[in-house]
Amino acid sequence: MKKLLLAGMLGTSLFAVSCSTVKKAETSQNQKSEFLKLKGDWEITSIDYDKGYKIKPFDEGADAQCFVGSHWRLIPNNYTGAYTLNGGGACPSLTQPIKFEVKDGSSFMFKKIASGTKAKQNTVGYSLNIINQSTDQFSLEQNVPFDGSTVRVVYNFQRSGMK
Repeated sequence: MKKLLLAGMLGTSLFAVSCSTVKKAETSQNQKSEFLKLKGDWEITSIDYDKGYKIKPFDEGADAQCFVGSHWRLIPNNYTGAYTLNGGGACPSLTQPIKFEVKDGSSFMFKKIASGTKAKQNTVGYSLNIINQSTDQFSLEQNVPFDGSTVRVVYNFQRSGMK
């Protein structure tokens, strides 16, 4: 009787573990499909934030408005990409390679890659929340701490090229 009870408990445990593994695999697959939706070319169409602050995103030394119209290429299969600022006026013209990942389907994390360095050598990066994602648009939300409070910055992207 004890062996039967033990076998029953063991079978139930294995069933629970196998169901858990299947669920994790399904969740992982769903997150991967969401991640792959980011593949392609994107343009920042607008940036929303309290205009009372001077925002200089991603340590580029450029005003947030310099990022409006910037081109972002995201390649999920190798987690690489780049963004390009168009320049003009007080805005610099530059292309910045990045390494990125999406965690839990909702956090977009990236780090800039300097010429001649490997991604693992760079330990500093940015974490933004993915909001309002669809096939042809998404937004990234960054909460920047400032003087004891938080400034919310939202970058609105529109697909501009390959899917």
